Amino acid sequence: MLIREIVSEIQRQLNGRYPKTEINSFVHILFKEYFNKSSVELHLSKDIDTPEEVERKILTAVSELYKYRPIQYILGKTEFYGLQFELTPDVLIPRPETEELVDWIVREYQPNTALSIIDIGTGSGCIAISLKANFPNANVWAVDNSEPALSVAKRNATINNVEINFLQMDVLNDDLMSAVFSTEERNLEGNYLKQDFSKFDIIVSNPPYVTPAESAQMQPNVLEYEPHNALFTPNDDPLIFFKRIAAFGFKNLKVGGRLYFEINETYNEDVVNILKQHYFSDISLRKDINGKWRMVSALK
Repeated sequence: MLIREIVSEIQRQLNGRYPKTEINSFVHILFKEYFNKSSVELHLSKDIDTPEEVERKILTAVSELYKYRPIQYILGKTEFYGLQFELTPDVLIPRPETEELVDWIVREYQPNTALSIIDIGTGSGCIAISLKANFPNANVWAVDNSEPALSVAKRNATINNVEINFLQMDVLNDDLMSAVFSTEERNLEGNYLKQDFSKFDIIVSNPPYVTPAESAQMQPNVLEYEPHNALFTPNDDPLIFFKRIAAFGFKNLKVGGRLYFEINETYNEDVVNILKQHYFSDISLRKDINGKWRMVSALK
């Protein structure tokens, strides 16, 4: 098939399931990935034949898109804060607002500062790895309760050539929290760690914050494919992760250290109150690029 014929077929199959602008974006992404054609080259090459293998890969991807499978999972990768990340359905797809959270932190510290940072609920590792890439002298810890997610994050650290300390930890399990953050504990590879966990400069987290009731408004590409344990809060306490991490921060941040959260805009004032209850000060809410309250920072 000619390029223009494949483009027409993509538009035909996806019309009505996605906005036109998003379909056009898929066209450019797929041809860049499978045929190494830029947007300009694609426009100038409409009457060029597509190799059969390329045609097959593109149309297979389109059939997955028709079922609302996210293109990041189809390709198995995404870009985040200028870095490349492997993705599987074991981890959430990083969002632009999470890039904004990382950018907030990057802009507040000097790049050569020897920071101690922990990312709680690391998923793909996008936050921890991006911070390590921007603060090469930092000691960065990344924790998650999901072993498959940590495996993805470890591969992403290798892809981006950064050293991260990975730990499997359930932030909702008080006993495990105490055990993991003792003065001597095994990491994911079974090696003993020696670290003063009362000396973090930065705690950052993008915890589960979507309530089950909100699922009715979610798009199928999110609801049917992304891991629910990384999306949804318990029904009875939608703020439980913020409470636990705030308590952990009170015990384990340096004086003058900061806690950063990505939040559900509906509960922005509730999160602020939780931070106040745990004796944090200089609490700052920020809107994302869409004008929603999605980030908060607080000082110990």
